[in-house]
Amino acid sequence: MKKYIPLDSLKTPRFAEIKTFMRLPNVKTTQDIDYAVIGVPFDTGTTYRPGARFGPAAIRDISSLIKPYNVPQKVNVVEELSGVDYGDVPVIPGFIEETYEQMEQGLTPIVEAGVIPICLGGDHSITLGELRAIAKVHGPVALVHFDSHFDTIDSYFGKKYNHGTVFKRALEEGLIDVEHSIQVGMRGTFYSEDDLTDSSKLGFKVITSFEMRELGLSEVVRQILERVGDKKAFLTFDIDFVDPAFAPGTGTIEVGGFSSAESLGMVRKLKDLNFVGYDLVEVLPAYDPSQITAFLAANLVFEFISIIALSKKK
Repeated sequence: MKKYIPLDSLKTPRFAEIKTFMRLPNVKTTQDIDYAVIGVPFDTGTTYRPGARFGPAAIRDISSLIKPYNVPQKVNVVEELSGVDYGDVPVIPGFIEETYEQMEQGLTPIVEAGVIPICLGGDHSITLGELRAIAKVHGPVALVHFDSHFDTIDSYFGKKYNHGTVFKRALEEGLIDVEHSIQVGMRGTFYSEDDLTDSSKLGFKVITSFEMRELGLSEVVRQILERVGDKKAFLTFDIDFVDPAFAPGTGTIEVGGFSSAESLGMVRKLKDLNFVGYDLVEVLPAYDPSQITAFLAANLVFEFISIIALSKKK
């Protein structure tokens, strides 16, 4: 069995070679791998600041600094796993529905092969294409959603597909097991009190950032684990869940969020859930001059990979 692992930084400098995630081989294969990191450079679904199409490249660039041993999780991902940077799925700038079709076609063979996809966005609209491919193989999945926005509105300027409608559409299409799904971190100002209840009316369990502060993060994690249980799950992490002091490079910032350490810590504690896919979205490098947003995104993706490694060790 062939094993795909990152370049050895003691032999090849971190600033050398073509930029792939964590210096993984850039190979379009589903053979002999546990996971694939896949870019989705699409931001036509954004409603404020565009530029997240450059997110995958920015995350890959800075990810060369990540080493394979996860100290809190006590796991070496290179020892446990074989993985590749699959490159990018085809997108069509300006044409969201056609891009969804391309995403579904590109991702379905990966999921069918038993490989866990980890997608780098791109704006949050891309998650619909991912969920279509995931549900084809696994059926409706429990959604674990970290974000400062609900993304469950019905339309924006009369249009059904954008980064604010993605989970309303996914629910309508039967891609989400809503009874085991949860959204956490929502905050900011709203048009009315109804904005706070729309997701709950759709069946999602919601814990706003205001409630999270009162409950404590350990209790929030407990509720996520309880809600999802043993169901197959998909983790989607919008980088604007994190406070802009730690992640300024995003399209629709909201103050009063969580620190890098808090965010990483919460994801680590989800290690016992049965995730069949992940994504990290809304990194906008034009507003990230010091690369701290992209580097946090890369570290969150490393936590996703670490969860995969821990599940293999069981």
